[in-house]
Amino acid sequence: MALRSDKVTKGVEKAPMRSLFYAMGYTKEELERPLIGVVSAKSEIVPGHMHLDKVAEAVKAGVRMAGGTPIEVPAIGVCDGIAMGHIGMKYSLASRELIADSVETMAMAHAFDGLVLIPNCDKIVPGMIMAAVRMNIPAVVCSGGPMMSGLVKGEETSLSKMFEAVGARKADIISDEELLEFEENTCPGCGSCSGMYTANSMNCLSEAVGIALPGNGTIPAVDSGRIRLAKHAGMAIMNLVEKDIKARDIINEKSLRNALACDMALGCSSNSVLHLLAIANEAGVELNLDIFNQFSAKVPNLCHLAPAGGTHMHDLNRAGGLMAVFSELTKKGLIDESLITATGKTVGENIKGAHVKDYEIIRPIDKPYSETGGIAIMWGNIAQDGCVVKRSAVAPEMLSHSGPARVFNCEEDAIDAIYNGKIVDGDVVVIRYEGPKGGPGMREMLNPTSALAGMKLDKTVALITDGRFSGASRGASIGHVCPEAAAGGNIGLLQEGDIIEIDIPNASINAKVSDEEFAARRAAYVAPEPNVTSGWLARYMRNVDSSARGAVMK
Repeated sequence: MALRSDKVTKGVEKAPMRSLFYAMGYTKEELERPLIGVVSAKSEIVPGHMHLDKVAEAVKAGVRMAGGTPIEVPAIGVCDGIAMGHIGMKYSLASRELIADSVETMAMAHAFDGLVLIPNCDKIVPGMIMAAVRMNIPAVVCSGGPMMSGLVKGEETSLSKMFEAVGARKADIISDEELLEFEENTCPGCGSCSGMYTANSMNCLSEAVGIALPGNGTIPAVDSGRIRLAKHAGMAIMNLVEKDIKARDIINEKSLRNALACDMALGCSSNSVLHLLAIANEAGVELNLDIFNQFSAKVPNLCHLAPAGGTHMHDLNRAGGLMAVFSELTKKGLIDESLITATGKTVGENIKGAHVKDYEIIRPIDKPYSETGGIAIMWGNIAQDGCVVKRSAVAPEMLSHSGPARVFNCEEDAIDAIYNGKIVDGDVVVIRYEGPKGGPGMREMLNPTSALAGMKLDKTVALITDGRFSGASRGASIGHVCPEAAAGGNIGLLQEGDIIEIDIPNASINAKVSDEEFAARRAAYVAPEPNVTSGWLARYMRNVDSSARGAVMK
């Protein structure tokens, strides 16, 4: 069988390349085997990545057991929690494109026969998958696994509660000592933060789309099952290389629809919309916001993990994991079981024997939390191209809401107003110029949403932005407003006091402003100066597309 790595290992003319491999200690025997890139995002700045060296060693053991030669290479990763609320968050979503480009660079420059991708946190997972699909070579995702939940005052807790504790402290609901207790006990160790936030959403969706092995989304980082999974991932890539099963054989229109069904059932982060759109773009698959709403209308929401509820990823794992969710969805024909996956088997073969072990964690298909999915798309005169809300994390009383706009041109101004008690019941906080271009980088608004929740305003105040929200956000947090303000969207024309009408069940969001009034405001409109003029973020700002199309680079 001809291998991609033959370009650097075979023939007289490749002797100089072989000499460089020998310089690194590789043997003739190793160079005669398939070369597998093991792309590890291990670093000492991300809790979800601090242990990935252990996962990588297990993957390499699996590759060797199956007759391959593993070659470890690095990838970057931003910790969204540490980057939150300052200029660092402008780099988070944008880093997805850097990750995809760097994985492509390393794989193509060194002619790897296949890839095992080892991410864990938010943008790293989709970035690596985008690269694999773009190159269309055999690939398996093996993530680092979720963090265990913390324990504060006898109750399980996670990062969303930690951010909300800041709002509670600002409102004098808790003391400095109580805040410190949250600080020291919320995040007990390695892994991606323990709720159904973006990282765990994407790790589950990697499994749902078939590019990761069963268990990838839910086996805890500290569980020995994670190491066994990594060894099996190393073995699985060798099977894919031997059978020449490539990334686009696995990720295609049908498997992306399986991922959409899973997204709705789990109540994944609203960021999953951005990332699935971007992955579909690389796969050459037509996916748009209308299709998300089609799935939201027919796939029930079966799980309420944090921040929507009080359960966490280890609970989902104990209840049977993603394969149990799939098994439940097959009862109404919502999953295509015929599709090939990274195991070399079909979806149906993977879920054979899987079942829900705890119906308190994964609801029965005929008794869901809601008949509609966890994500909803809305349209209206301030979101002509759509906007996104994690409906499963919205209190019932906020599914429909009308109130006056409180308008801010950046996150910092909004959070200052919230912390200083200037936002009251009924308000609709509007944060604009935070989109892909306007930010640039489409910052997550976890600080404002958490402050509102911590101050007990999450059931009376809505928040709208052309930026985005962390998966840890809850409440009527409506993001991805398109067109964004910096692209001429009507969100940039809103004024203080405009009445905003939100109707999530009917997919509607409008300002009580006439077309004529919007036209008059546009005629007098003066756009603010860009807040970034140098560095690669300036290049990103010039080239990034709308969030309605995944905020991919044009």
